[in-house]
Amino acid sequence: MPRLGHVSFLNCCPLLWSLRRAGVLPGVVLHIDFPDRLSDDLVRGRLDAGPITLAGYLRHREHLLLLPGLAIGCDGPVLSCNIISRIPLESLHNRTVGLGATSRTTVLLAQLLLEERLKVRPRYSLCVPTVSGVLAHADAGVLIGDVALRAHLEEGPRLGLGVHDTGALWKEWTGLPMVFAVWAVRREFAARHPAETARLAHDLRLARAHSADHLPEIARDATALGTTILPHQAAEYFRRLTFDLSPRHMDGIRAFVRLAADRDAVPREQAFDFLGAARPVGSVV
Repeated sequence: MPRLGHVSFLNCCPLLWSLRRAGVLPGVVLHIDFPDRLSDDLVRGRLDAGPITLAGYLRHREHLLLLPGLAIGCDGPVLSCNIISRIPLESLHNRTVGLGATSRTTVLLAQLLLEERLKVRPRYSLCVPTVSGVLAHADAGVLIGDVALRAHLEEGPRLGLGVHDTGALWKEWTGLPMVFAVWAVRREFAARHPAETARLAHDLRLARAHSADHLPEIARDATALGTTILPHQAAEYFRRLTFDLSPRHMDGIRAFVRLAADRDAVPREQAFDFLGAARPVGSVV
């Protein structure tokens, strides 16, 4: 049984909802956690397959095969990967920006947007990844997931903060989609268990397609457990997300690689190895 990772945030509810209804989960060992922990577990072999932050995949792709057609991204506003700020982003030079540790990709993207697009050089510090955690020690901060979504919908407007959507800023800058995480399987697991790996990849793609037709229902179920996010807000959020890995999404990944490699954050040369592909796809140098 594959040990499958799954992100604990609302953005992965559609896929999990459809996996449950398809009867897939009894055939896997499901482990739900924050993105950075899942990435580490996949790289270290504590998981066999699952989502991994894009930055994590780019740094450790020698251990991994991409699962075709699966990612977590956006093509414009994403709503849940934000820079919150007391002051305009252009005024953050030499000011403190707090970085939460829950997603290395969004942190890196925020640094690229601030330093390369806006040409400001903040001071960075680690912070608790909440609105109050950021504001306690910094003028701005990077938030992801449900906390960032609530900042966009509730806390930011109430506190008079600027909430800057990194997906929207990336699209304005490059004209391309942004991929925050990809789905991958460990190469050694795929080699030892090819039939189980192929079945898992197939089931995940089916769940992705199934969930796209049931977003209002998924939103009702996902918000029935006490969250302050309303069903119509969750449905709109799900519609903003993209869960596929199209050629345009690959173009977005290549653009991210080029920019991140210029600051030595990821290896410059990348070849994307997909499960079932005869050769690497889309090399970047």
